[in-house]
This record gives sequence, structure tokens and C-alpha cells, in this order.
Amino acid sequence: MSDGAGIRVRRVYEPAEKADGARVLVDRLWPRGLSKEDARLTEWCKEVAPSSELRRWYGHEEGRFERFAERYRAELAQEEAAGEALERLRGLADQGPLTLLTATKEVPLSHVAVLVEVLEKGL
Repeated sequence: MSDGAGIRVRRVYEPAEKADGARVLVDRLWPRGLSKEDARLTEWCKEVAPSSELRRWYGHEEGRFERFAERYRAELAQEEAAGEALERLRGLADQGPLTLLTATKEVPLSHVAVLVEVLEKGL
């Protein structure tokens, strides 16, 4: 799956590809059943994942997605560590392909969809 200017989004369980470039896991929790070796990560960037509280509240309920996206953008804007991590991710994207990895099954309704938008357009 590709999502814009040099930023791709894939499930972390999919095999790595040369075209991935930098592979960055953007989930707060490590994916079940996956070894760190098999993940072939450049970085694990937990700082840009939604808080546990927000993640639990959302529960991937489609009707809550817009409100979740608003709350998630607010978290990214307020957290200094998230701001620094966003700049790191933008730097990786400037250097070549960047693939954001997630364990989520419904990528279009996940934090990763919002994160791509934030990286490309800003908060």
C-alpha cells in the first residue's frame, strides 16, 4: 500500500521489500508473534503512536474515527517527544523511501492514516 510522497504504509507482518527504504514501526505495542529479526526495522518509533488511553477509547470503532483523528492530532501537537519523532520521520522521508509499519488490520481507519497526513501536511 502506498500513501503519497515517498511514504508507504504496510502491515509489519508482510515481508520486507527493497522498495521499503527505511522501515519504521509506529505502534506503541510490539506486534504479537513477530521476532525483531523478522521485522527488519530501521527504527521503532513508539513516540508517534496514540496513547494507550486514546487507543482503548477508539477501539477501532469506525464511527469514532473522526473524533479519534482529532484527539490523536492533538496528542501529537502537545507531546514534545512526538514532535521530535515527527521531525525524524520527515528526515527519513527526505532521504528516500519511508515505510511506516503497523500491526493494525484496518490501516485506513488507524492512527497510521492520520500520521501520514500529519507528516505530509503538518498538524
